[in-house]
Amino acid sequence: MKTIYKFMLLATLAWLNPCWANSEQHLNIYSYRQPFLIQPILDKFTQQTGITTNIVFAKKGLIERLQREGKYTQADIVLTSNFATLLQLKDQALTQAISSEIVQQNIPQLYRDPQEHWIALTKRVRSIYTAKNRVSRSAIRYEDLADAKYQGKVCTISGKHAYNLGLIASMIAHSGIENTRSWLSGVKQNLARRPQGNERAQVKAIKEGLCDISLGNSYYFGMMMKDPQQQTWAQAVNINFPNQADRGAHINISGIAITKHAPNKSNALQLVEYLTSSQAQEYYATLNMEYPVKPGVALSPLVASWGAFKAESIPLAKLAEYQKQALKLVDEVQFDL
Repeated sequence: MKTIYKFMLLATLAWLNPCWANSEQHLNIYSYRQPFLIQPILDKFTQQTGITTNIVFAKKGLIERLQREGKYTQADIVLTSNFATLLQLKDQALTQAISSEIVQQNIPQLYRDPQEHWIALTKRVRSIYTAKNRVSRSAIRYEDLADAKYQGKVCTISGKHAYNLGLIASMIAHSGIENTRSWLSGVKQNLARRPQGNERAQVKAIKEGLCDISLGNSYYFGMMMKDPQQQTWAQAVNINFPNQADRGAHINISGIAITKHAPNKSNALQLVEYLTSSQAQEYYATLNMEYPVKPGVALSPLVASWGAFKAESIPLAKLAEYQKQALKLVDEVQFDL
């Protein structure tokens, strides 16, 4: 934690330096994604353009910081780790339209804001992990998480986490409020323990026999397979892509937006265009075990080994309409209690 605060302090002091303020070859980034996940890609961008990047990383509080700074902000870009944050940024009028034919050609409309205030950079599947030795591998649906056969066998993070709210919003979009309320109540009845921990902790719980099934973003499976300490957790489960016989698996994203008062807008636009290029999309896929948003970009060998899947086709902007209802349902069924 001290390291993070030190990093943020140094970055902030650098922005206050007149040399930075007068430079035309830099841009400033607020990032919800940890620097080590994106720094190699930003280094490539700097090599190609000569534009240096300064990052302030925090898990929380960057939206509030932008609000306080207003038109005096030095932030040009916000990188997010989930879709909900992009919605908040736009709702709070903290972004501006990304006007670029390159971006429009690279990123399908399904994964762009209708007013172009944000775009997706990577995709991840809201997967279902199942215990290899205790759950037979067969076609599975999100609806199955409420099946009585899984009573006392489901583990998950908080229902109010952005990843789960996105899935619940998807369920509302496909099945309606009442059906989703019944489903969420059924999932709660099947929980092995109160929702807690992070995504990897759910897989660890399956490995330890605390539960047999959990929700989890697909890229965490790849991250665990690359981590010697967590590899045994991943080896204890199968990763499943739900609802392949009907609407397809729910997709969440990481994304990017240009701030409303970006002082280096031209440089920011160059970064956005670069991150949607085939080269950068392939770097993302390889480094972070995620799926490229640009069609035709190769997957990392590990991700490709999980097999092809069908994704839901509902636009992210449509799911945004159900986010508040999703949160209300979580409270109504007292999912986290």
